[in-house]
Amino acid sequence: MKKYFITGLLIWVPLAITVWVLSLIVRTMDQSLLLLPLALRPETLLGVYVPGAGALLTLVVVLLTGLITANFVGQKLVRFWEGALARIPVVKSIYYSVKQVSDTLFSGSGEAFRKVLLVRYPHPEAWAVAFQTGTPTEEVGQHVDSDLVSVFIPTAPSPVNGFFFFVRRRDTIELDMSVDDALKYIVSMGVVAPAVRNPNLLGRAQNQ
Repeated sequence: MKKYFITGLLIWVPLAITVWVLSLIVRTMDQSLLLLPLALRPETLLGVYVPGAGALLTLVVVLLTGLITANFVGQKLVRFWEGALARIPVVKSIYYSVKQVSDTLFSGSGEAFRKVLLVRYPHPEAWAVAFQTGTPTEEVGQHVDSDLVSVFIPTAPSPVNGFFFFVRRRDTIELDMSVDDALKYIVSMGVVAPAVRNPNLLGRAQNQ
C-alpha cells in the first residue's frame, strides 16, 4: 500500500505544483486588465471572468512596445521617458539598476549566465555549481594579479538567492551543461541530475 501511495504522490505532486505556478502567473498577469476602463473589461462585455485574458493583453502590450521602440521615433520616446525618470532621485537608482541587469540577462551577447562552472566553495575540498556572470571591472583588476572571472553561486533549492564572488579562472571548470539543466540540478538539490554530454569534463573535476 505504501508503495502505491508514494507512486501516486510522484504523479500528482509535480502536476499540482505546475498547475499552481501557472495559475499564479496567469492571475498576476490578469491584473493588467485593471488598466482598461471598466466598460472594456471581459467581465463587463461577456458577463463572466475569462482566465488568461489579462495574460494575453500583457503579451500584446509587450509585443507592441517592442515594435514601437524598434524604430527611430520609438527610440526617441524611450530616451525622453528615461530622461524624465533620471530626474527623480530614488526612482532613477531603482530603474537604472534593474535596467542594467535586465539588459545583461536578455541580451543575446555577453557572458552573463551563458556558462555553467564548477568552483571550490565553501572550502577547498568542496565543489559548487556556479554561473559565470562576466569579468571584473577595471577598478577591481587594478588590485589583483590573477586572471579572474565573476561568478554567481546560487543556493538550493531557491536559485534566486546566492553569493557573488571573483575567482581565478584557472580554478574553475566549465561544465558541458545548459543553464536550464543546471537550474534543475540546483532546485532538486542534486536529485535531478542532467545527462553528462562530455565525460572528459567530469573526469577532470574528479581528478582535481
